[in-house]
Amino acid sequence: MGTVITPQLVDTVDTFTGVRTYSSGGTRHLTTCVVERWGLRMECPTPEDPFIDCEVTWLLPDLGLRLTHQRPRSRHGRPTPSTLTAVRVQRDTRSWRTTDLLLGLAVPGGTTARIVRSEEFAAAVAGRVLRPGDADLALRTVHRTLEEISHFRHDLNAWLNHLDIFDVWPPL
Repeated sequence: MGTVITPQLVDTVDTFTGVRTYSSGGTRHLTTCVVERWGLRMECPTPEDPFIDCEVTWLLPDLGLRLTHQRPRSRHGRPTPSTLTAVRVQRDTRSWRTTDLLLGLAVPGGTTARIVRSEEFAAAVAGRVLRPGDADLALRTVHRTLEEISHFRHDLNAWLNHLDIFDVWPPL
């Protein structure tokens, strides 16, 4: 069975109301929605997930990246790797719109980062869901980021500090 081609995922965050709207039509009320000098900090609960309590997301528009961490519901739960996803970000005074470019990096911490979602990305390129310019942007963004993070021994906090982002990742 081949990889299923999904439509591009577009999310919009209204920074005034703290509501995130997904391309599926669903919405989430964010518990945190703060515009920072480096991007947008968000956090939202995931009550439907029996294992994940909330999702923490930072949008880094100058880098074309979305940084995500899923916080386990149980303190004994197995931690998931942080994920850096290539995105296209458009923003104005009220909203931030991200288009997922379907390629990213899993950064488990303590071990080497790895490229993820490559089959979905390839299927989207082959099915013309991703335009050639977006596909090229995704590849360049992910490979540049992997190279940069490797210089910091795959330590996200060291890499973020190098970018003058001194907040701790993942936030507690």
